[in-house]
Amino acid sequence: MATIERYSEPVKRQLLNQFRGLLRTCSSEYDKASMKLVRRSFEFLVSCVEEDQKLYGIQHVEYATRLARMTMKELGLDALGVSAALIIHCVELNRIPLQQVESGLGKRTASIVEELLKISNLDTSTTQGQAENMRNLILTLATDFRVILVKIAERIHLMRQIEQLNEKDQIALACETKFIYSPLAHRLGLYNVMSEMEDISMSVLEKEAYQTITEQLRASTQRRNKFIREFIQPIREDLEKERFRVDIKGRPKAVSSIWRKMRKQKVEFEEVYDKFAIRIVIDTPLKREKADCWRAYSIITDHYQPNPERLRDWISAPKSNGYESLHTTVVVPGGDWVEIQIRTKRMNEIAERGLAAHWKYKGIKGQAGIDQWIQRVRETLENSEMDASNLMEELKLSQFSKEIFVFTPNGDLKKFPEKATILDFAFDIHTDVGATCVGAKVNGKNVPIRYILKNGDKVEVLRSKNQKPKLDWLNVVVTSKAKGKIKQALKEAKLKESEHGKEILKRRFKNWKIDFNDSSVRKVIQHFKYRDAIDLYFDIATEKVDLLQIKELLTSSDKQAEYKPEKIEEEAVDRIVTATAQESGDFLVIDEQLSNVDYKLSPCCNPIHGDAIFGFVTIGSGISIHRMNCPNAQQLLSRFGYRVVKARWNKVEKGTFFPVTLRITGIDDLGIVSNISDVITRDLQVNMRSISIDSNDGMFEGSITLFIKDTQHLEALIRKLKKVKGVMNIRRLEH
Repeated sequence: MATIERYSEPVKRQLLNQFRGLLRTCSSEYDKASMKLVRRSFEFLVSCVEEDQKLYGIQHVEYATRLARMTMKELGLDALGVSAALIIHCVELNRIPLQQVESGLGKRTASIVEELLKISNLDTSTTQGQAENMRNLILTLATDFRVILVKIAERIHLMRQIEQLNEKDQIALACETKFIYSPLAHRLGLYNVMSEMEDISMSVLEKEAYQTITEQLRASTQRRNKFIREFIQPIREDLEKERFRVDIKGRPKAVSSIWRKMRKQKVEFEEVYDKFAIRIVIDTPLKREKADCWRAYSIITDHYQPNPERLRDWISAPKSNGYESLHTTVVVPGGDWVEIQIRTKRMNEIAERGLAAHWKYKGIKGQAGIDQWIQRVRETLENSEMDASNLMEELKLSQFSKEIFVFTPNGDLKKFPEKATILDFAFDIHTDVGATCVGAKVNGKNVPIRYILKNGDKVEVLRSKNQKPKLDWLNVVVTSKAKGKIKQALKEAKLKESEHGKEILKRRFKNWKIDFNDSSVRKVIQHFKYRDAIDLYFDIATEKVDLLQIKELLTSSDKQAEYKPEKIEEEAVDRIVTATAQESGDFLVIDEQLSNVDYKLSPCCNPIHGDAIFGFVTIGSGISIHRMNCPNAQQLLSRFGYRVVKARWNKVEKGTFFPVTLRITGIDDLGIVSNISDVITRDLQVNMRSISIDSNDGMFEGSITLFIKDTQHLEALIRKLKKVKGVMNIRRLEH
């Protein structure tokens, strides 16, 4: 490889080792022609990159080779995907013409690189919303699925090096990953990648909870491994007697998955019963897959009692992202519950490599779901009238929710997210069917459009030509397709009404002898604070505006001050930060370079001294202080990263307290409220703002708002309260 000779010996040896590792990774999957493309791509990369050129602090060629190796090893991409991953950054940074890429590596590699270049600025743009990022990412599926998989590979590659970034960049990267890339990886069936993204994001955004759960998992490793070995042994023996070629492994659940269960079920770590799962992977021919999985299930239930309510059959009806597996939860002597996943080697590759494996096995019946999803997304996003935020919301909601299966009158199977309604079903059939839907017959019974679909429902839509989409329908549906179609219909209706309103205003202007021009209309829009002329005309048509007020505004001799909405840009943010002032010596330091700034503690998460925090610049209200794990702030951070400023706690003056609300549950006992109050006010001398306790069927649940010095004070209080007889669980409310 002559091109690498221009590098110094130490760098050359290092890069050759990286390249050999890439070839070893690819050789087991690729044919000779594919391997030749990989070699040519590496030579192209080396010829275009100088030795001292770096990416994210890593030598450029080494970074590109690592990324390419990951796209193949972890996402299963073919040689074209690896080729694009190798050269994309050198093409972008060195402004290499696409014609040169095409002549050196072929038209298909050049096409993928071209699409990657189109979306290369998504992650660094400071003003583009996350929904539009998602829109552009998804639209690349229409061109080549490899593009989006290379982007996901690079994102997980960056996340693995997140500790090398400063705190502000860590937060922005973790938020964007959590709200864009993690739901997308889930939707494309990349469960391993999604879990890793979620865990790394949590380690930044909810550091304390992440470290606590990690330590608890580490402490129980030896006991857990012994339990798994003893649990697996009898199952393995029986499966091998039946001549199954099988691989059985036990693995702990992702930290983020355990944390999600703790929050959803409102329990402590010890109370999460399925902290790990057993995976049984069977090597069997395609035609025997289903039968062999159920045979394995039968052998397992000979040893352990299954919970029928926890059986999930995603083999007969795969998930819409192509996932196939048989899940069951069994109880072992002593009362512990264990989740078991049964799947074949093919199903396991699809579960781990998602979309790339789907293309490899294209034609398999269970893989139709992801094709349908991609088609639906294209329909939604390629229409410029659609709102891409609908898709973002659906992706986030469906990431950890269940899917339901319903049938058309002809027996066709349809998949929907949990809580989908008759209207979702109707719009999925056809736009006109949804727009004229007045209800449905479900299993032979009439139901309204708000009816929430259940597994196994047989649905026949009822229609009326007099029916039209209404604004409140947006609160009835949950799918992006239905929301987009309803918004489109409402917008068309609004435009029609607006035209009528415009004609009314024109006639009035003529009567008042006022010129109907942009200047006069703009003055009305600014005075009444409308977003645009369409909103103004619509309100005129629907008689929500008093036309005499408009006349008075335009004919008055007094000069009216025009309303000038401030545009949120980085310069505006700088002005806000520097213009705000307050006396120094407070308990917060906003950024290292700023002092005496006006701020407020955000009521959405109520930060207290000791919490991990950051500042977020608002328009007109100074800086809002949020906790790192604030649910509202995380979404804002991914959209407006440039508005984040550093914040840290200063020394708290004596007598400074912060309000905190605790949720307490337990067994109702005589004097429980008095005992809790005594611990708070007498033992710890904490002031209470309010206390509310409700009792039902021998259990109590209540909330207490207290004034706390800092997080250490809070932890001491919680430890003390947990010792009160009858108290079972205490958690801090976020708002």
